[in-house]
Amino acid sequence: MNWKETYKSRIAKSEKAIKAIKDGDYVVFSETAGVPQLIAKTLAEHKDDYRDVKIYHMLTLGDAPYLKPECYGHFRHITNFVGGNSRQALLDQQADFIPCYFKDVPAMLGEAFPVDVAVVSVSHPDMDGFCSFGVSCDYAKAATKKAKVVIAEMNEMTPFTFGPENKIHVSEIDYIVPCAYRLPEIPNPVIGEVEKSIGKNCATLIKDGDTLQLGIGAIPDAVLLSLNDKKDLGIHTEMFSDGVVDLVEAGVITNKKKNLHKGKFVSTFIMGTRKVYDFIDNNPSVALYPVDYVNDPWVIGQNDNLVSINSCIEVDLMGQVVSETLGLKQFSGTGGQVDFVRGAALSKGGISIMAMPSTAAKGKASRIVPFLAEGAAVTTPRNDVDYVVTEYGIAKMKGKSLRERAQNLISIAHPDFREGLTKEFESRFGTI
Repeated sequence: MNWKETYKSRIAKSEKAIKAIKDGDYVVFSETAGVPQLIAKTLAEHKDDYRDVKIYHMLTLGDAPYLKPECYGHFRHITNFVGGNSRQALLDQQADFIPCYFKDVPAMLGEAFPVDVAVVSVSHPDMDGFCSFGVSCDYAKAATKKAKVVIAEMNEMTPFTFGPENKIHVSEIDYIVPCAYRLPEIPNPVIGEVEKSIGKNCATLIKDGDTLQLGIGAIPDAVLLSLNDKKDLGIHTEMFSDGVVDLVEAGVITNKKKNLHKGKFVSTFIMGTRKVYDFIDNNPSVALYPVDYVNDPWVIGQNDNLVSINSCIEVDLMGQVVSETLGLKQFSGTGGQVDFVRGAALSKGGISIMAMPSTAAKGKASRIVPFLAEGAAVTTPRNDVDYVVTEYGIAKMKGKSLRERAQNLISIAHPDFREGLTKEFESRFGTI
């Protein structure tokens, strides 16, 4: 049987495909913009057919109807990264959180989280019968390899992306569910004066030819807006969005100076608007790899002059970084922050930057604090941090004493909070 015949024999409607999922099964979904929206909707519509099905995924876009209160008891979410559509389930004790670095997720699947069924999003097949994992490569390959059953949503609007492990043959799929819907998008964030100042401060630490790791949101986009005068920048990142496309079009990002995957954009997932989805579609200069490769600090460190830029929630006067919790409340997850901080440390000439506004709660709270909030989880330890950046400047951490760290951090705190921080400093170290 040739692959086209196999392909035809595996086609099924979503209602038939979900019958492969049984009570108590462990199910893995693709994440971010690659979440299998049709299967998710169909499962929620047939919730009464299921009890205690465990569903793993990281951040997902869309409604996530299987996480709604009416689906409690039918489906239970297990994750290492909380998003806006999954926080309530966690608060309601209808979801479980696993502390885990992003790079370790493929190894976790099949071990800490057994995989009965993998539900992934894929592109249409190429001439040899291979589909790409589209915008969500990260742990998709590992999930399909370890699953007893593989269900694939084959979305006409999913980009075909490249990468040696970013593919699955139609013969490896048990149920192919054809569909056509626009991928979920994240609109470009509003960049205010605070974000612009942070972006400019970060840009002063970036040199021509550097390779960048950036996330998504107003601060990473503000950094990108401040890089128009740079030359031959490269990309090795867990994800990228629209702002990278703008710098490619401006001739700023060329990947020419990279000494690992020269000429290539290396990422593990893509999330943004249709602009970035169109950019990656059938683009051989974009290579998506599994996250245990992209986020491996040893791999990251093979890029000279790797600049890692991440955001955070709060930093204490010792330089401890909290990026995922609000006190005891799990707000997001570790993600790839520590992976890239440590990768940058292994990179010749590499640096890591923690960038954040100086205040939270509309200016009522300082993000630079004497003590972390009670119950807060330290995401990046103080020993790993190179720089902290706010709209008020740059605080160097690496190689600095506790006294020097505290002084540097106070100097970039919002002026309204410097007096209180200074009092705490003097109680520990004497006169500033």
